[in-house]
Amino acid sequence: MKHSEQSSPKHRHGQRRHTQVLGVGLLVLAAAVLSACGEKAEKKPGQALASVNGEEITVLQLNEELARVNPQVAQQEGARKQLLEALIDRQLLQSEAAKEKIDRDPKVVQAIERAKATIVAQAYLQKRVGTIPRPTKAEVEAYYNQNPQFFSNRKQFDMNQLVLASSDVTDETKKVIDASKSIEEVAKWLDQQKIRYGRGQLSRSTTELPPELSTRLQAMPKGQLFIIREGQRSMLLSIADVKDAPVSLEQARPQIEQFLFNKKNKEAAEAAVKQLRSTAKIEYMNQPAATGAPAPAAAPAAAPAPAAPAANASHGEDVNARGVAGLK
Repeated sequence: MKHSEQSSPKHRHGQRRHTQVLGVGLLVLAAAVLSACGEKAEKKPGQALASVNGEEITVLQLNEELARVNPQVAQQEGARKQLLEALIDRQLLQSEAAKEKIDRDPKVVQAIERAKATIVAQAYLQKRVGTIPRPTKAEVEAYYNQNPQFFSNRKQFDMNQLVLASSDVTDETKKVIDASKSIEEVAKWLDQQKIRYGRGQLSRSTTELPPELSTRLQAMPKGQLFIIREGQRSMLLSIADVKDAPVSLEQARPQIEQFLFNKKNKEAAEAAVKQLRSTAKIEYMNQPAATGAPAPAAAPAAAPAPAAPAANASHGEDVNARGVAGLK
């Protein structure tokens, strides 16, 4: 089994846009649960675009869905057609759900209430936070200069890999890996032992890897073998090449600006929630008994939010949190 994880930036960008447009239908279908399936709908405002068993789908509905997806100008016509078909599918599903009284299922009712509460809370938070200014040129340039490992000193690691089940990485397998001078020797031994594995090549940059791992990889000689475990699978890797792959300020500017803008929004939202918590009376009830000393009553918990992005973000966090997205 051979596979490669390398692709050109242009190909990946097109692939991401294609995936986004293909995904809008699923998003529209998923939104069906928020509709009042069991009640007869009032006449919908806007010019009708389609009728599904007597129920109209209007321009207003389509424009709302289009605004959520926000496709590029060149893709808007195709997106409009796909969204209209998705709205028709949603109406069909909604009608069938109403016939079977699915809208009265306790789990569905609970999901609707949860979604409503989330939407209302987010709308209030948006109103409370207001319009956040976009990052200035100076802020973008400062972030670029403060993180050379992601930009001006960015490195790319080209690696060969064997992917096998973690259960096959036994003590014997480790001994063979330690004694082998190349990944090919290990592959030959795995073949002899009839251990299944996949073979491939991949490239990762210092933008995508945790700083600790990046530092270790730069210190390794070419060809050195090492293992990374990911749950039930393990990857045996060897470095084929380390290349300079700098990203200029102009290339990185859009991604840095978006990252900093998202960070400002997140910080403003956290501050708003913190202020509300400071004036609220919060009581925790029916909590499971804790071992050891009891915690102080009504201790305020941190607002539920993703961890603040940082230069030493973990490998599982969004690439944006390390400064740049999609620059391979």
